[in-house]
Amino acid sequence: MNRYEAYLPILQSSLRELDDWRTQYGEEQLVGFTDTPQIIDIIQDLRERLEGNYPFHHPQYAGQMLKPPHPIAWIAYTMTMTVNPNNHALDGGPPTSEMEKEAVARLAEMVGYENPYLGHLTSGGTIANLEALFVAREIHPQKAIAASSKAHYTHRRMCRVLNTEFMEIPDTHDGGTDWNYLMENLDKVGTVVVTMGTTGLGDVEPLADLLPELNKHGVRVHVDAAYGGFFKIIGSQLPSSNHWASLNEADSIVIDPHKHGLQPYGCGSIMFKDPSVGSFFKHDSPYTYFTSDDLHLGEISLECSRAGASAAAFWATLQLFPLSEDGLGEYMTSTVTAAKLFYRLLERSDKFECFKEPELDILAYFPIPKDETLSSISKLSTALFQAGAEAAPKEGLHLSLYKLKAKEFNARFPEYKADDETVTLLRSVLMKPEHEPFVTKLAGRLHTLLDKL
Repeated sequence: MNRYEAYLPILQSSLRELDDWRTQYGEEQLVGFTDTPQIIDIIQDLRERLEGNYPFHHPQYAGQMLKPPHPIAWIAYTMTMTVNPNNHALDGGPPTSEMEKEAVARLAEMVGYENPYLGHLTSGGTIANLEALFVAREIHPQKAIAASSKAHYTHRRMCRVLNTEFMEIPDTHDGGTDWNYLMENLDKVGTVVVTMGTTGLGDVEPLADLLPELNKHGVRVHVDAAYGGFFKIIGSQLPSSNHWASLNEADSIVIDPHKHGLQPYGCGSIMFKDPSVGSFFKHDSPYTYFTSDDLHLGEISLECSRAGASAAAFWATLQLFPLSEDGLGEYMTSTVTAAKLFYRLLERSDKFECFKEPELDILAYFPIPKDETLSSISKLSTALFQAGAEAAPKEGLHLSLYKLKAKEFNARFPEYKADDETVTLLRSVLMKPEHEPFVTKLAGRLHTLLDKL
């Protein structure tokens, strides 16, 4: 029995019961539901084309932030998708709108927000961050939105969309973030984006250290925890525990359930500590919001149509994996453990070096070249990246590449000659629970591939 076959009877039974519900409204003439040979052929062609994907399901895929959703999520999504509710208004999805509110309430509880707060799901982190920056602009229309060079590029891009000034906090001489520069320019800043889990190397920016001065100057704090947000569950176990403990002091927080929350794309979320910011989303519609006097989710969002299936999938997942240390926290602990073990295995090797110890579950490393130049590291890393992807299925290794500024690399490894402005390293995101028991094989395959090169 394969990994999905066991769940098919559950899905088939649920779809039949949903059809029983549909028939209560009387017989209807179904259009396009015939089991034609053409549909069978198309689906067969689709299946064959899907096999062109990289093995996101397998722990040998240790590249980008990609993994299949948990079975309970795709079952719930598939069931709900056949009804196709729209969570923009209660008219479009009464049950899934309630599920969304319940799921967001669990997220708010996890980050430490108390009622009343404002929040909803989004189609992803980009739109969630856009909403947070939109509110930031409305509150401080004449001031800049600041973020470090390590922040996701979406912040700079969304500031262009919003036609508001973006301030990049520069790097220090060793490649760190010059937070002193920010403090010296707070009179120009309305909102600071603090990233809790950068998508490059998984860095946790110093939220707790920044808050006192930012609060003193009335600067808003937006936390982009699209990638790292669920690490709050095990925050007390992490070196950055004081920063996770301060998460509830942020004015707004973005978290993506479609990353560590076991959900299919796209499922993001945005939460605001002060619910009065909902006034910035106020609008009127001549044909929605009539079925209830309660607040409709579309009235607190820039997005209109949103998949009710995403809310149902996330809600169902939270019933199985509550946001606690012995719930989803076990998954989060496993990913951190995998990254630390991989780090130790590579550090013991005489053929690889790690850029630094991982804070969360992302690790950057490089094969040691014969001549100590940045260009040699880049060439060898790229060759190893390609060799892993081209290896036989049961011997392969799917990684990602990470480009780093030469000055940041040389601050840690001054012995390498900076013959280029950047250096390309290997990068692994160890976000699947299957990674923990597999990292020894990952390290072994890395060494085997390098020896062949």
